[in-house]
Amino acid sequence: MPETSGEPTAFHDLSAFLATPRVSRLALSPDGQRLVAAVQSLNAEGNGYVPGLWDIDPSARREPRRLTRSRAGEYAPAFHADGTLFFLSGRADNDPGTTLDEAEGPAVWALPEHGEAALVARHPGGIAGFTLAGNAAVLAYTAGLLPGAADAEAHGKLRADRADAKVTAILYETGTTRFWDSDLGPDEPHTFVRTTAGDGVAVDAGGQGAPSEAETALSPDGTRVAHTRYAPGRLPADHHAVVVVADAATGEQLLVVDRDGYQYGAPLFTADGAALLCVRQRIATYETPFSYTLVRVDLASGAESELLAGFAHWPMGVVVSPLADDATLWFTADERGHAPVFRRDPDGTVTRLTASGAYTSLCVAPDGRTLYALRAAVDAPPTPVRLDAAAPDQEPVVLKAPGGVGRLPGTLTEVHTVADDEFPLRSWLVLPEGACAERPAPLIVFPHGGPEVSWNSWTWRWNPWPFAARGYAVLLPDLALSAGYGPRMHERGWGQWGGRPYHDLMALTDAAETRPDIDGTRTGLAGASYGAYLAARVATRTDRFKAIVSQATIWDMRSLQAESDASPYFREIFGDPLTRPERYEENCPSLAADRIRTPMLVVHGARDYRVPVGQGMALFQELQRREVPVKFLYFPDEGHWILRPTHARLWYSTLLNFFDHHVLGAPWQRPELL
Repeated sequence: MPETSGEPTAFHDLSAFLATPRVSRLALSPDGQRLVAAVQSLNAEGNGYVPGLWDIDPSARREPRRLTRSRAGEYAPAFHADGTLFFLSGRADNDPGTTLDEAEGPAVWALPEHGEAALVARHPGGIAGFTLAGNAAVLAYTAGLLPGAADAEAHGKLRADRADAKVTAILYETGTTRFWDSDLGPDEPHTFVRTTAGDGVAVDAGGQGAPSEAETALSPDGTRVAHTRYAPGRLPADHHAVVVVADAATGEQLLVVDRDGYQYGAPLFTADGAALLCVRQRIATYETPFSYTLVRVDLASGAESELLAGFAHWPMGVVVSPLADDATLWFTADERGHAPVFRRDPDGTVTRLTASGAYTSLCVAPDGRTLYALRAAVDAPPTPVRLDAAAPDQEPVVLKAPGGVGRLPGTLTEVHTVADDEFPLRSWLVLPEGACAERPAPLIVFPHGGPEVSWNSWTWRWNPWPFAARGYAVLLPDLALSAGYGPRMHERGWGQWGGRPYHDLMALTDAAETRPDIDGTRTGLAGASYGAYLAARVATRTDRFKAIVSQATIWDMRSLQAESDASPYFREIFGDPLTRPERYEENCPSLAADRIRTPMLVVHGARDYRVPVGQGMALFQELQRREVPVKFLYFPDEGHWILRPTHARLWYSTLLNFFDHHVLGAPWQRPELL
């Protein structure tokens, strides 16, 4: 099989690549002296990842030090006002070798700087997430209550009764029923508030409706709590998210942040406790795409003001200055193949602080002068860094952390072209070592999922570097609908998933294939989710690709909009297929199945509720009926993503061997264990 010309890297050995520790989240102590990272490591059996907590030196001098080692793992670190480290874990006690019964779920633990961890809060069925007050001994967490349960004790008894009766049935009366790879209910997530001392009764501050991510915030003084609430409407199209503010001591509802045509999320109190920041989404319609901005809600009056008027991108990961008299805030946003850190000053001025890379997990030092974050890029996994909180377009100071992938088997560059509507397009291009005019590399094109995202960061699931290690160049195109290019990029693809994005994909592929170091006669295509839809759509419109991989594919858009857990999202875009069939007829790949000639590999997980597995099975059956070469890689216990390390290794091996066979003409090699 083809390989790069340099010395072997971790990407030449899939087992070594998948065993790389993965840094996922940061927490900074109130005095700014301690930085803790959550890191996932391969377990002893090699069939899963175990999270642990590591101490990172903010000064970048000392080597990282592991803090926790239980078999169950620890994650979601957060610091208490007194410097104690809190985290979630499913361990039963302080014996690192014991694991809590899976039915009990994760609990909140506290680890002092010196000493053993102590249990703080446990709830039958587990705690989904928690937050701490900045200046008070108050904890808020998200956990479930079954219908008819008034508190955790009653909830636990009802859970036991259902288990004893072997009842797993769920009665839905409104709202959605599934989320990604999980059935919702029968319990409803609630927000609970209690002291961090672990004593006293937890106050129920209200239900959150159907769960997505646990989004809960406490005011700095611990007197108020805010959480997102899923608000079901009379019709599915009316479902939306609101933010509720409640009294932390009584659970009494004080304010609901809600407005027609919008939904709200990611609540965050300002340092003085006088206002709440929320990400506001304009709800999409058939004619108009959605968009995001940041708003400030005054808690005394309920008045709402927009903070990023005129800013072209969508804010994420907002943090505020810890100083009560300082209204400065920081956030990240996708921007032209990166996700920089931005600073908003009190006068509204927005400054970009980083020139390259994709940033997450922002933390602000107590004096507001320094930031810590995780920086990643297409060619660099997430690693902790330190930033000046005010300097524009700076390069960060890299901190010492576990993990690291070593040398890459190639280089990263960009491809630019202009669409047929004169919109400028760009893409990342991964080139394998040794690619040149004398030895041009075969090309694999990876359209991203979403579709409202961007190729700007590291990914463990669809990583291009194992393909580069095998000798392939990989094109990572940002197409119409991609984030980070302003509203026009989104508008030009709205309602025509297989139209404008398809033409952008062809234009960027053309531009890549004109390079002397690319062999345009040996090109394949692979995508997942929206990228899989686009792969299927491409297969119906051209036979220029030697082979196509479609994972979690959208094949029949008419049936998908009724079956998916995100049904309202699809109907907003494409309408009712009975009364407005036009967009389905224009964009549905299954209506043009007879045009497919390209060999395809279909990949799907049975627990995928976003794009149910019947979509992939239907594509597989259609291609067999038409005698198109096709294979179906099926994972009965995976969802929208292939996450288990052993399965991920088979996934990479199958895709690589499939492309070797059809793009390069190598004999087909069936991966071991399949």
